[in-house]
Amino acid sequence: MAHYRLFAGLLAIALAAGCKAQPAQNLEMNRRIEVLVRGQFNVPQNYNVSIGERHASEFPGYDKVTITFTRGSRSTPLEFLLSKDGKTLAQLLTFDLTKDPGAGIDLTGRPVRGNPQAKVTVVSFDDLECPYCSRMHESLFPSTLERYKDKVRFIYKDDPLTEIHPWAMHAAVDANCLAVQSHDAYWAFVDYLHGHGQDVSGTDRDPAKAAATLDRLTREQGATSKLDTAELNTCITKQDETQVRASQQEAASLGIDGTPALFINGERISGWVPEQQIWIVIDRALRAAGEEPPATPSAPAAAPAGSAGK
Repeated sequence: MAHYRLFAGLLAIALAAGCKAQPAQNLEMNRRIEVLVRGQFNVPQNYNVSIGERHASEFPGYDKVTITFTRGSRSTPLEFLLSKDGKTLAQLLTFDLTKDPGAGIDLTGRPVRGNPQAKVTVVSFDDLECPYCSRMHESLFPSTLERYKDKVRFIYKDDPLTEIHPWAMHAAVDANCLAVQSHDAYWAFVDYLHGHGQDVSGTDRDPAKAAATLDRLTREQGATSKLDTAELNTCITKQDETQVRASQQEAASLGIDGTPALFINGERISGWVPEQQIWIVIDRALRAAGEEPPATPSAPAAAPAGSAGK
C-alpha cells in the first residue's frame, strides 16, 4: 500500500532571524527544527520526529545533525546541516554513482517466476494482505509476464506492514514454508491470496481466524503440490519469522515505507501503477541490457458506425 513518503532535496530553512546559538539538546531549538521539518517535508502526524546530537561536519560554519522519522517499528534517519549560530538548517544530498540502489537486494533462495536467466529482474517488496499489492500483482500476472515471456524474471520479497495488516506476517511465513519445497506452490499460494484477501480477513476480521484460514490454505496447497506433509506442518506450526523480518529490515534500509515497491533492474516504482507504466520501465531496462522490447500492443480499431452487434 502506498503510504507517506518524505521528500528529500536541497533544502535551506531560516530557523529564526536573530535567534541566539543554542545547545544541541536545547528543547526550544529542537522544537523549532521539528516544526519546520514537519511543515517542509509534509510529515504525517503519526510519525515521530527526533533530533540527534550535533557533530562536526566538513562544511565550515555547520554541524551535522541526524533527524530520525519513526512510525511503529520503522525508522528513517536523514542527515542535515545546522549552522553553528542556530539560524539555518540545510540538507545536501550526495549520491554514490558506483552503487545500483537495487543491486544489493538479497535474492538468495527466492522463488523466481519467468526466465531465471533473464537480463531484466523485477523485484517486488510485497505484503500479502495489502490491497494495492494485489492490484500490482494483477498488473504483473498474467499480462506483464505474457508480454515479456522469457525476457524478464519476477521475484517477490516480504515486507508485511504489520501495524495495519494483522495477518500479513503469518501469510508471509506460510508462503515461505511452501517455497522451501516448491516454488510453483509458493506462486500458486501468492496468486490465491492476492485474489482472495477478503476471504482470509473474514467478515469479523478476527486475526486468529485469519491465521487458521491461512494454515488451512497452505496445507491444501501442499497437498495439491504433493509436498512432504510432515515437513510442511512442522514449518507452519513453528511460524519462524526470522526470514521475513530480515526482508523487512532490508526494505527499511532501501528507504521503503510502503508497499508495493518495485525495483526493475534497480529503477524504483513506489506504489501501484498501471501496467503500461511498468512496461515503460521494463522496456527501458531491456534496451539498456541490449535487448529490444516487444512491440507495443496497438489499440483496437474503432468499429464502423452502425456495426454494433444485435
